[in-house]
Amino acid sequence: MNETNAGGVRQRSVEIVVPVHNEAHVLGDSIGRLHAYLEASFPFPFRITVADNASTDATWQAATGLTARLPHVHAVHLAAKGRGRALKYVWSRSEADVVAYMDVDLSTGLDGFLPLVAPLLSGHSDLAIGSRLHPQAAVVRGPKREFVSRSYNLLLKLGLAARFSDAQCGFKAVRTEVFRALAPHIEDNTWFFDTELLVLAERNRLRIHEVPVDWVDDPDSRVDIVATAVDDLKGMGRMQRRILTGRTRVALPPRAGTAHMTAAAHGAASVEPGPGGGGEPTSPPAGAASPSPSPRWTAPSSASRP
Repeated sequence: MNETNAGGVRQRSVEIVVPVHNEAHVLGDSIGRLHAYLEASFPFPFRITVADNASTDATWQAATGLTARLPHVHAVHLAAKGRGRALKYVWSRSEADVVAYMDVDLSTGLDGFLPLVAPLLSGHSDLAIGSRLHPQAAVVRGPKREFVSRSYNLLLKLGLAARFSDAQCGFKAVRTEVFRALAPHIEDNTWFFDTELLVLAERNRLRIHEVPVDWVDDPDSRVDIVATAVDDLKGMGRMQRRILTGRTRVALPPRAGTAHMTAAAHGAASVEPGPGGGGEPTSPPAGAASPSPSPRWTAPSSASRP
């Protein structure tokens, strides 16, 4: 993945993680669309990693099937649920310069992806978020979800003095070295992970770039709004205590410089250790392909896109 251009300058790269749990029915179509879009229009080396966190359906088999036929797709399997857990695991081990994630339903318009990551690749910003509450965003969703989203972000402004506009949009990116510094200080492994990441970033005066997005609500979303809201309120209380006791300071790397970037990357499938560590890979669901032992960038084959 660490390629150089004709002038000998190392090209900066992006890893896009798609966390999934029991998404076999939509995985092939979504990853196929994402891969085709990036190959056609994204000017930087990239890899797509499907992070299967404890699926009990055929998600893992679908993911490994995608790695066999799409050159830039990789997959990992984790033994426990949690979007935050999956992102923390893959992002912390990534070899890319910038790590990102998006929801498997692709509710956010893909035309927003380059504006999301470009300020991070250039070194101008440290994190970037898609915002459904930006004045220029175009959003289609029901009144209940709109009310919950606006109420939650208002609570963050009142309770944690947050300045970002949309904590939970599933469309974010961060400079990898910045995330590695923040990761040990992020306690949540589920939905509050995003908020905790952003609050820590703000408290450490990192630059957060916001991108207005086109967003269409997924009618098949299985997020338990009530349970998630309760967990988020608990997380806000925990963050308030950390702020009051001064436990939000993090030693951070300097902001990256600019560089020239082009070309593409290649992927593979692997099975990852569970959240408890231990060094032993988890067992994939029955019938899964036999993947490689650890995530890695692999050189493009002669048949892949240059």
